[in-house]
Amino acid sequence: MDNLHVKYKACVDACLRAYAASSYCAASCLKEEHLHHMRNCIQLNMECSSITKAMADLLSMQSPFVFSLLPLCAEICESCAMECEQHDHDHCRECATLCRHCAEECRILLS
Repeated sequence: MDNLHVKYKACVDACLRAYAASSYCAASCLKEEHLHHMRNCIQLNMECSSITKAMADLLSMQSPFVFSLLPLCAEICESCAMECEQHDHDHCRECATLCRHCAEECRILLS
């Protein structure tokens, strides 16, 4: 394994976990009884799912564009986590945790 792959691995793993959690959370939110309370959560979950999947792909490709997108990925993950923390559903709590971890890993790569 080359050094870049090792350097990126923790962030790729965190992005993939956040991707799965935010996709699952969006789908689960759609099934909640009071859907109108979940609209912002669903929107942020979809945005988070998109950016974390793209980020994992670009990191895996060792794209030179990763450092431009890492701050955006961290920001969207933080926003998603803050929204999910406002809801008392297991899928939201899990998503918040994994999104915060992804944001942290993105920031580590930036430092």
